[in-house]
Amino acid sequence: MKKICLIFLLSSIVWANGCRKDLCYDHDLHGLSTRTHLSFDWEQEWERDYGMSWQENWSEKHGMDYDELRPEAATGIATFVYHEDGSRSERHLTADGGEIPMTVGEKSILLHNNDTRYIVFNDLTSSVTASATTRTRTRLTYSETHTDETTVNAPDMLYGAWIDSYTAVPAAEPDSLSVTLRPLVYTYLIRYEFEEGLEHVTLARGAISGMAQSVYLQDGHTSEESATVLFDCDIKNYGAEIQLTSFGVPNFPGDHYVRQSTAQRQGLNLEVMLKNGKIKTFEFDVTDQLISQPRGGVITVSGLTVTDEEAGGDTGFNVNVDDWGEYEDIELPLN
Repeated sequence: MKKICLIFLLSSIVWANGCRKDLCYDHDLHGLSTRTHLSFDWEQEWERDYGMSWQENWSEKHGMDYDELRPEAATGIATFVYHEDGSRSERHLTADGGEIPMTVGEKSILLHNNDTRYIVFNDLTSSVTASATTRTRTRLTYSETHTDETTVNAPDMLYGAWIDSYTAVPAAEPDSLSVTLRPLVYTYLIRYEFEEGLEHVTLARGAISGMAQSVYLQDGHTSEESATVLFDCDIKNYGAEIQLTSFGVPNFPGDHYVRQSTAQRQGLNLEVMLKNGKIKTFEFDVTDQLISQPRGGVITVSGLTVTDEEAGGDTGFNVNVDDWGEYEDIELPLN
């Protein structure tokens, strides 16, 4: 009987040791996960050079350095991971980066900044159709003579990045991935230069037609649909000025492609409120300037005049006009 008990005891010890050995062997495998740590940097370009060479030939007349027009980095990032089964997961990170958990397998990753006000995102369930547009804004004095055009706000600064293929594999430590976010919105410095009569002007605002209505996040190409961007101007000692953000011209591919031909034309408008309360309107065709500046640049129109007769014939007449009154713009809510 003692012999049987001893055999049983020895067998139990062997079995227990085997069990502990298996658990120890599997420990590292169970500790693995698929986590990726993202870090970000920013391509802070306000325009793409398609022949104007603004950076090399910047003029002092602009009253600022070229680099002053560079956009600020964003404060937050939205990440969208597209999985092989067609599903999608979303996570928001600060500009300092952070971890995103994933399932094992092949992924595609779309990123954009999420600290926008006027940007409207569409069709994010598919990376191919994901796009950004901006909110509608109306202006009675402009729409009366341009009834066939959609009028919108200028977009906020928008950055984006696309990772076409990323393989998520189990690892004891998070994988590190550095991502450069590049502009999807660019800046136009628009200058309205007066020849005479600027002293009669108290307010100024404008519009530019024939600009892209939206941009696709995956590769940065702009839509075929166009819109008119409405904006308010600053009064300067030479006339009026605006640093206008835009998706650029319609039907334009990524900046590493050759520009496609298009029949789209761009028109520039300016409305000024005179000190006597009257509104004077100017219209320009700036298509030729946009041909070489599809994504940001400098647009200049000159020779503008306001006569003493238009101003009421009294250069000293100064009604306190500080807004557009019944002609204020209306920002329409999202549907």
